[in-house]
This record gives sequence, structure tokens and C-alpha cells, in this order.
Amino acid sequence: MTDRYLGKTAAFLTQHGKEHLIGPLFQEALGCTLLRAEGYDTDLLGTFSGEIQRTESQLITVRKKARIGMELTGASQGIASEGAFVPDPFGGLMPWNIEMLVWLDDENQLEIVGMAQGPARNVQRVVGSISELEAFAREAGFPQHHIMLRPQAETDTRIRKGLSDWHALQQAFTDCLHESKNQLVYTENDLRAFCNPTRQSIIRRAAEDLIKKIHSACPACSMPGFAVYAHHAGLPCRACGEATQLAQSYLWCCAVCQHKAQTPSLEAHADPSRCDRCNP
Repeated sequence: MTDRYLGKTAAFLTQHGKEHLIGPLFQEALGCTLLRAEGYDTDLLGTFSGEIQRTESQLITVRKKARIGMELTGASQGIASEGAFVPDPFGGLMPWNIEMLVWLDDENQLEIVGMAQGPARNVQRVVGSISELEAFAREAGFPQHHIMLRPQAETDTRIRKGLSDWHALQQAFTDCLHESKNQLVYTENDLRAFCNPTRQSIIRRAAEDLIKKIHSACPACSMPGFAVYAHHAGLPCRACGEATQLAQSYLWCCAVCQHKAQTPSLEAHADPSRCDRCNP
């Protein structure tokens, strides 16, 4: 545990309500306040709806957000969040959300990264009727998960965002259909944080991962951020003894002094369901 940030303020550059989502977690766990930084449009760094493409990696972008927030507020600590949507890492068939949070601390020359990932509520479809729209809305988790519409195709820039009630959705659909030359409307989940509860839960998990790393002190220099960065696979299967891809040991590294350590897995054996030999 650490009281290093008790009573401190950390800048948080966000415009999609994330300060309400994770601010209480940091207040309770670290005793610090997340201050929403104003004066910069984060959409300039990229939008999920495609009007502005993100040109840099997720990590570089989230670092940039945190630094801009600190510059705008004058705070010595800053936090930022950045999400990405990719095919799942298992079969590549399911939408997958990766959330990354970074903590910058100029007083202690610290950078700590928290991450979480999981299945996403991110579906798209071209529809041409109210009945098709209704079917899509059910699959998309509407109205809790908001929807975006565009005339014709996913490349159309005439976007209706943040649709969260059936009347507004119907009206936007009618308008898009009127504007569409092919009588089709491109429908998709709105992936902004305040529009997507599934993404919100993954952002909270990333915040919890970040807080856990901040609480983890280096045994060599006592600074926060002593965390697992890699693992050695090979945990033996409980049934056949064959080495699996699960971690047999974990590699730790300090974010400040680079002290490293290795710890064994808490599990002695892997479940046979995770064994390539028992469960090919």
C-alpha cells in the first residue's frame, strides 16, 4: 500500500465522462482526486467513428493525452485512457476491446501502465427497413449501448451519434434513409465510453490493474510500479504432465530502478482443459 498520492490531484484529459467512471476508484484506493482537464479536443487524436484516424499506437496516444492534461492543469501527476477494438486473439472472429490507462508522475519520474481486455459490444450491419433495424438494435444491446447511423455505407461522414432511445433512433434512420442513394443505412455501436457499458466495465478493470501496480512497491527502491511484465510458460498439465502455455513463473520489473525478480506460479498444475495434448 502507498500514501504517496494522498491528497494529491492528477490531471485527467477526457471528454467522454471517464472521470466519473474511475475517479471514485482512485479516490478510495489512493486518496487522490482526478481533475478533468479542459481545453483540448481528444477527438483530434483519433475517433472510433473514423472521421479522424489515430496515427500513433495506443500507448503513444495515451501518453500524449496524459501529458497534455498535465500541461493544461499544471499538475505533477496525470492519467489518461485509450481504447482499441480488434479481432479477438483466439480465433479472430469476435470483436475484442483493449483498454489502456497510463499514470505519469513527474515528481518521481514514473510511468505506470494498466491494462484490461475482453469481448466487446461492437457490431455493425447494413439495414434497409425498420424491422431490420429492430433486430440489429437487440443484438447491439440498445438502448443501454448507444447506436450510430450513417446513410449508405460505413465511409459516409453524415453520422448520427449517441442514439439512445427508440424515437430518436427511428427518426435518425428515416433521415439517413432519405439521404441514402442505395436505400440502405449503416448501423453500428457507438464506442465512446459513455455510450458503451461493456467498454466501461473494461475501463474500470484497467483502472483496477493500474491501482494494483501503483500499490506494488519495488523491493529494491520502494517506488510504486513493481509489476509483472512477462512470464515463462510451461506449467505442467495435471492429467498428463505435459508442459502447457500457462505461466510456470512470472517476471517482475520496477518502473524506476529496473530491478527484476522472478516468482513461481501460485498454481502447481494446469487444468487439462488448457493442455494441447489432453484438449487438442
